[in-house]
Amino acid sequence: MPPRLKPTRLEHVVDGYRLRAQLSAAALDAAGDPAEQRVRAIEILKAALFRGRMIAKERLESGAGGVETARLLSAVTDEVIRCLYDFTTVHVFRARNPTEGERVALMAVGGYGRGALAPFSDIDLLFVRPYKETPHIESVIEFMLYALWDLGFKVGHASRTVGDCIKISREDITVRTSILEARRLTGDEALAADLVRRFREEVVKGTGAAFVAAKLKERDERHARIGASRFMVEPNVKEGKGGLRDLHTLFWIAQYLHPTDGVDAVLRLDMFDGREVRAFLRAFDFLEAVRAHLHFATGRPEERLTFDVQPEVAQRMGYHDRPRRDGDNTPAVERFMRRYFLIAKEVGTLTRAFSAKLEAEHLKQEPKGLLRFLPARGRKPAVVEPGFVMEGGRLGVADPEVFDQDPVNLLRLFQIADRHDLDLHPDAFTAATRRLSLITSRVRRDPAAARIFLDTLAKGKKPRRTLELMNEAGVLGRFIPEFGRIVAQMQFNMYHSYTVDEHTLRAVGIINDIAAGRLADDHPLSDSIMALIDDPEALFLAMLLHDTGKGGHGGQEVAGARAARAACERLGLERHRIDLIAWLVEHHLEMSDYAQKRDVTDPATVAAFARMVESPGRLRMLLVLTVADIRAVGPGVWNGWKGQLLRELYNAVEATFRGGRISDAAGVVRRRQEALAYDARMALAAASPEAKAWASAMEDAYFVAFSAGEQASHAKLAARARTDQGAAAQGEIREGRNATEIVVAALDRRALFADLALAISQNGGNVVGARIFTSSGGEALDAFFVQNAGGEPFGRDNPHMLARLLGNLENAARGAPNRQEAARASLTARPSPFTISPIVAIDNEASDAATVVEASGRDRPGLLEGLARAISEADLSIQSAHIDGYGERAVDTFYVVDRRGAKLGEPARINELRTRIAEVLDAEPAERAGRMPRARASQAR
Repeated sequence: MPPRLKPTRLEHVVDGYRLRAQLSAAALDAAGDPAEQRVRAIEILKAALFRGRMIAKERLESGAGGVETARLLSAVTDEVIRCLYDFTTVHVFRARNPTEGERVALMAVGGYGRGALAPFSDIDLLFVRPYKETPHIESVIEFMLYALWDLGFKVGHASRTVGDCIKISREDITVRTSILEARRLTGDEALAADLVRRFREEVVKGTGAAFVAAKLKERDERHARIGASRFMVEPNVKEGKGGLRDLHTLFWIAQYLHPTDGVDAVLRLDMFDGREVRAFLRAFDFLEAVRAHLHFATGRPEERLTFDVQPEVAQRMGYHDRPRRDGDNTPAVERFMRRYFLIAKEVGTLTRAFSAKLEAEHLKQEPKGLLRFLPARGRKPAVVEPGFVMEGGRLGVADPEVFDQDPVNLLRLFQIADRHDLDLHPDAFTAATRRLSLITSRVRRDPAAARIFLDTLAKGKKPRRTLELMNEAGVLGRFIPEFGRIVAQMQFNMYHSYTVDEHTLRAVGIINDIAAGRLADDHPLSDSIMALIDDPEALFLAMLLHDTGKGGHGGQEVAGARAARAACERLGLERHRIDLIAWLVEHHLEMSDYAQKRDVTDPATVAAFARMVESPGRLRMLLVLTVADIRAVGPGVWNGWKGQLLRELYNAVEATFRGGRISDAAGVVRRRQEALAYDARMALAAASPEAKAWASAMEDAYFVAFSAGEQASHAKLAARARTDQGAAAQGEIREGRNATEIVVAALDRRALFADLALAISQNGGNVVGARIFTSSGGEALDAFFVQNAGGEPFGRDNPHMLARLLGNLENAARGAPNRQEAARASLTARPSPFTISPIVAIDNEASDAATVVEASGRDRPGLLEGLARAISEADLSIQSAHIDGYGERAVDTFYVVDRRGAKLGEPARINELRTRIAEVLDAEPAERAGRMPRARASQAR
């Protein structure tokens, strides 16, 4: 990172004396022409403001701190506004004999009053007057406001008497907070001093508890609105949890309870020790620097650190890629974001520590919800367990030395909190964070410590909440170092919504919810098999450790299994349990991959997965682990379609375990399919004799994929296609799969699937899955599962759109000329910040009957159609398609055969197909040139 610069003096940036002289000269030169005077003044002030901002920007990029930059920008703004006020009251509206009523004080309030500004922050001004507004004061205010707007400021302003300020601040907590930070810029000193004195005596005095309650309630509502987690991967630097506003809230509370002038005076209070003050300033400085870079990079008051600006801000702050042992690099953007999240975590620790200090100074009634202050006077803390007491409805320690006497109590503290459903008292939390060094290698191998931890994890009432407290205190990462390495780790892609540790703890909470029966409606299969899992403790521990290999040597899965073994051995687990947990960690992505990227009706797929899993017990644990892992990724990632795919795979493999030997798994699946197909054909022929020939011509796998009712419907659709120019389509909303099932019956031909995919894309549909079947008579039956752009079943809220799509699909199936324009990307869409390397894998071993082609690259409208057309142009036929996506990356898998119905065998044809697919993946749509650099997207899941 660039070296820090020494603070600069304001007169070296904006010379107030020189600026006033320039304004006076301009006023004299244009004497008698008020309009020209104003124009010249604006030009002079705009030049000074621009110079000040550019110097602040250059110093920031050269290593100046965030707080220094914010104060410099505020000081430059102060000087410009003071000079404007002097120009206005001397050269424009001069009161040669001012009356008492024409006195006015100009004060900065809100964040500007604090003396810190981001580059494009708005400014809040308060014009304080002694009595009602006079024509002179009104003219001064109006002139200044118009001039400030012309200078490019977004100004919030008010003109009030001291009495008005006192009255309104009593009623409005926002105004009260704003005046709390009021700072005189210029004008009448006595008026400004009178406002500060009366505000402290008539508003602040005796209202500390109410103010604290209001600010904490406001904070929690803000967190709920912006995002309740401080580990969201596109954080709001100002308003988000762990951001600047949380630090502001601490400052407001401290200043309200201990009225002083400015942040520096608050931090000098005896109640704060040096370590806490240093942490406070470190967090403030980093977050202010991030915010300043964010404003300068975007050229607007942007507060959200989105993916497209993260690489730019990381670069501006001096972060670089760091080499790894395996030859890869840790991208600069991920290093920068990890630092951000560690600072956000530290802000949470500071909040608790400062609350404890403030509580010790100001006693309150027993807390409820947000009111986190001390119990009533004279009440002796109740003993919960030896060494642990309840203070004000929260768990505390009788003496911090309880940790020194037995370091295992650092874990016991959280177990007791969970057992009694208590939050931690800030004093106990702070004491724990300051004694992390007591958790040594000996403690990590202590059987008592291991048992406490495992019971909290697997048998606790609310393990997610308890583990989050342990993580925030640093205890979790200290006791399980493998977990500590992923704390605040961020993956630069659009798939994950949270940091790795936050995602992991959410997944643990989901398994706990499944075990408690709270998710039976969402996950009926997982709910039903959870009671059949023999070792739930192993499942919880595998979930906690499943992502510890991210960024590790040898790849995520291998490194994760290695880390899991080390952690489990240290906890003293038996060898067979260690092997089980390591296996679950190493294979935690496999079930998702098989279900979403492979054809689960293919006997080879089911057999391969069954051989890997080996037992029904592992199958059950892997299903629950997979469900929790996907659901914890972020909002909208889990849906009914993925749930259906996982259930189909589970049921097929579970039937294999019941039906025969694993060594002949493919034969078991094949015989099961033949039996099911025979029964289905007989039932369909009995119910509808005219469908007998069609049923006899359909392949066995078809009857496994659809229910008897669906088969009857498809038979009628095929019959309609024969009499309706060779094509027919139907659609049905499948709420359970969170998609609309669209089935097209048509005569098979080259590029049929590609034409149908194009029609869906042009109508605004997104294909999430497809099944393709062809009868021995050359009739195709293609089933698509389609969502709209919002991830909901296509046409659910607009039946007309669905009807139009069905008509377009019938025309496309008949080979009618395409008269629709291709979907176009929005001209206002922001350029993608991700560099994505296309990947093409061609596998002749995954299926007995087809070559499996997996194409992975940047997702975009029309990608599926482009890939399908490339396969068709290679003179290949698609048997099934499986569509998956991970944020900005699409992963589409096709089962293909040649004209003879055989796999690709010739190396030349395989290379030709690989080249065609790669060309489609590389053909990204043209994007508007953007100023922001790109960074390599993380492929970790």
